[in-house]
Amino acid sequence: MKISLLRSFLLIGAFLCFGWAQAQEVSGTVSDANGPLPGASVVEKGTTNGTQTDFDGNFTINVGENATLVISYVGFSTTEIEVNGQTSINVTLSEDAQALDEVVIVGYGSSTKKEITSAVAVVDEEAFNKGTVNDASQLLQGKVAGLSIYNKGGNPNEDAVIRLRGISTVGANSEPLVVIDGVVGASLNNVDPNDIASVNVLKDGSAAAIYGTRGSSGVILVTTKRGIPGKTSVDYSGSLAVSTIANHVDVMSADEFAAAGGVDLGQRNDWLDLVTMDGTTKINNVAISGGDGNTSYRISGNFRNAQGILRNSGFKQYNTRASVTTYTLDDKLKIDFNMSYTKRKSRYGFNEALRYALLYNPTAPVYGVDSPYQFDSATFGGYFETLGLFDSFNPVSIINQNTNNGNKSEFTYSANFNYKILDNWDLNALISQQTSKLSNREYYRTTSLWRGNATSPNRKGLARLYNEDKEFKLFELYSTYKTSVGAADLTFTGGYSWQENTQYDYFLSMGDFPDDDIQYINALEWSQDLENAGFIDVNSNASPEDRIIAFFGRASATFDNAIFFNASIRREGSTKFGENNRWATFPAVGLGADLNHYLELNNVDLLKVRVGYGVTGALPSRNGLSKSLYEPADGRLSSNQLTDANPDLKWEEKAETNFGIEFASGRLGATLDIYTRNVSDFILERDVDVTIYPTGRRWENAGELKSQGFELAVNYDIIKSEDLNYNSGIVLSRNKTTLEKYTIPQEMRGSLGAPGQNDTDMIRIKEGEEIGQIWGPVFTGEVVDGSQVLEDINNDGQLLTAQNNALDPDGDFKVLGKGTPDFELGWTNQLSYKNWDLNAFFRGAFGHSLINTYRAFYEPRVGSQGSYNFVNTELANPEITNAKFSSLYVEKADFFKLDNLSIGYTFDIKENKYVKGVRVTASGQNLFTITNYTGSDPEPALQDRGSEADNGGFTTTDAFDPLIPGIDRRSNYFSARTFTLGLNINF
Repeated sequence: MKISLLRSFLLIGAFLCFGWAQAQEVSGTVSDANGPLPGASVVEKGTTNGTQTDFDGNFTINVGENATLVISYVGFSTTEIEVNGQTSINVTLSEDAQALDEVVIVGYGSSTKKEITSAVAVVDEEAFNKGTVNDASQLLQGKVAGLSIYNKGGNPNEDAVIRLRGISTVGANSEPLVVIDGVVGASLNNVDPNDIASVNVLKDGSAAAIYGTRGSSGVILVTTKRGIPGKTSVDYSGSLAVSTIANHVDVMSADEFAAAGGVDLGQRNDWLDLVTMDGTTKINNVAISGGDGNTSYRISGNFRNAQGILRNSGFKQYNTRASVTTYTLDDKLKIDFNMSYTKRKSRYGFNEALRYALLYNPTAPVYGVDSPYQFDSATFGGYFETLGLFDSFNPVSIINQNTNNGNKSEFTYSANFNYKILDNWDLNALISQQTSKLSNREYYRTTSLWRGNATSPNRKGLARLYNEDKEFKLFELYSTYKTSVGAADLTFTGGYSWQENTQYDYFLSMGDFPDDDIQYINALEWSQDLENAGFIDVNSNASPEDRIIAFFGRASATFDNAIFFNASIRREGSTKFGENNRWATFPAVGLGADLNHYLELNNVDLLKVRVGYGVTGALPSRNGLSKSLYEPADGRLSSNQLTDANPDLKWEEKAETNFGIEFASGRLGATLDIYTRNVSDFILERDVDVTIYPTGRRWENAGELKSQGFELAVNYDIIKSEDLNYNSGIVLSRNKTTLEKYTIPQEMRGSLGAPGQNDTDMIRIKEGEEIGQIWGPVFTGEVVDGSQVLEDINNDGQLLTAQNNALDPDGDFKVLGKGTPDFELGWTNQLSYKNWDLNAFFRGAFGHSLINTYRAFYEPRVGSQGSYNFVNTELANPEITNAKFSSLYVEKADFFKLDNLSIGYTFDIKENKYVKGVRVTASGQNLFTITNYTGSDPEPALQDRGSEADNGGFTTTDAFDPLIPGIDRRSNYFSARTFTLGLNINF
């Protein structure tokens, strides 16, 4: 027994001695010329064993006896140092000139920044917009030349409109494709802004063609944060923000209204103040990361409680994300697993309350008991209403009596397997699935005049429900092989992609409830519409199995480390198209050269020229358009054919040529891109010959669009010293889009709406002309008998300014403005002094106009509208008493704003085993705007959903028309100014 015990001790001792002989602890400091570098990566070469430097640049790592340390930091050259028994290693990293060897993620692979031959922009965490960011797209707003991101009005429940290089399609999806950690078609709403490490934007066709139809509107590649092997790190970040109305449309006060002859009901109310509030947003984020040996992980949880400035609007959202990376099979197989779950509860509120708050009689009481005359307030839930008026509702009643809430959840997982067959040959397989569920519930009480039909003797109250289920599946398999032939480095990639989308949704609307004792949206069986089913509105939809299958390949070559070549091709098929045209081919080619490699100019690090050409496609927004479409008819026992089938329906196609110049010299870096693109074969419903196609309608490919533009990005380190650093960068872009061919040579769109102007269209669409022309008569400045005197534009002595004269060659109409900007500007300023840092970001857009619909409706002093408030801007003319659309209501909307100002302080934390770092920040968003526009928000309106519903009606479509920019609708949310305090702690 004693011998066995001794033998065990000897074995354990030998094992420990062997372990100590094979491993050792190495400590040191990583610095640059200005001092320590916190957060630098220190990894044992050939393994995932690694750590990061602390706030003083110090690190400690256990490595093998013959190990090599790989030390890296963004913006600096990577250094490798052999340990050779050393226990202390201090490293000074040298700056990497414009990070030319930085690895940039592109479609199905990566490349160094120097070797890229297409227009690709990279935005890392340091350059993201600061402050309260609830939508990942807001991180990029104004940061990428050519990328337009506008959430007009700033509604927290609405996604921003994203355009890359203007309009890329008319009949298909106009938003860029989003790829998150390699998962094609993911949702930006599925990733919390705090979890994003960097974003790459593939701007031109040569970069996006590898994604085929999905990349026609550009590609946004999102890389999330990953764990680093070593000690476990816990990071907390929290912020508290307060938002107030930044601006709104000026209207008369109650006293001004009464003095102007308005109906005085005796009260003095600021309705806008009654339906808005100071919105607060609270954000808490915790992330745990680390790893050991061959495995690293990161788990994060985020909670957001965002209140909008409109009462009963905002959301609560919980998001969790987990990522695990591990190596196995002698480190030949790398497995990346990602999972995320997002749940959001939204209160959408009613934007209409903002509209009625501006136009409702400011002398009217809030509650019926304060009515100047006998009023049955119980019928209206205790609220006062101005009965008998068209489109006039108490905005406080709208907000307080009705509900509009929604729930959304998304779950996504992906597993990526990368197997190293040889040192220069990889095989990659990706599998992913995303499911999302959305429900929306609206309830209008029986005592609500607005949509609740409170005055009806027999049908009061309304409930509306919408449910949607979506599922997305993806499988991709591709391989990459690298080799060298003489002075040429070659890389070949080839693969297969399969994806499938399915969707099911239903809508139900019913009313006529007995009272408001309970929320009948949860007890629909009480609806008396069940006794008269003709009032019930029901529909449901199920998509067919929407599949895309593709085969793709790419070859890239670097010659003499100065000449770069890239070519790709994708062969893709989709079930959305006609049987005769389901497959298409999308090629791309790019060529670049570092001229300075041969010119050897003094003080120049890079002078690269590149040119690329690529073809991408676009999918229709709906399924089944190539087939005959039907609707119920004759008591719903038969059907009515709406369109004829088109077995030849095919892809929209975009061909784009891009020329770029990149320059780097010490502290200065600049990039210029000039591009031209042609889009053809829009997928549109159009009139056809009834003698051939009985319905006279079918979906066809028709039309051409041409875009031209340039993008400039300049970055300069103005001051760079040990304590003080100042960097400034500007991005500037211009885009012009012309409609070359269309289904109709010329037409008018964009109805102004009710009351009284439903037949007034304001946007001209014409072949050969630029998109977004605001078209109408010109006000001379003179008023006669309450009406505007309009200009005789063609000087023929005959004034033709009726709406039916709009497209008449003899009509007196002209271009009054343009809905899209000529130039967009972003200006970043980053200043740091010791532990302090300051970031000021300015943004502007120039050359666009907006139709101020509030002014067009409510500025004329129409006598019959004495019970409605009047818009009272500096442009108001009290002599005008007849409402008619003209140049008077089209305003230049150029703006320049301080979009984001943040200041931060990082505390010096002495040796502490609990807290590694503490940082506090204060920021403001939308702090001031320089503009002459009299509306609430001068940002461009890049698309239009149509005129607002009037008198309590519902908008009939959620589709947005990209051919109708420039209309500032009355349904828009009001922009907010936000102040945020933030805290970051690293444990």
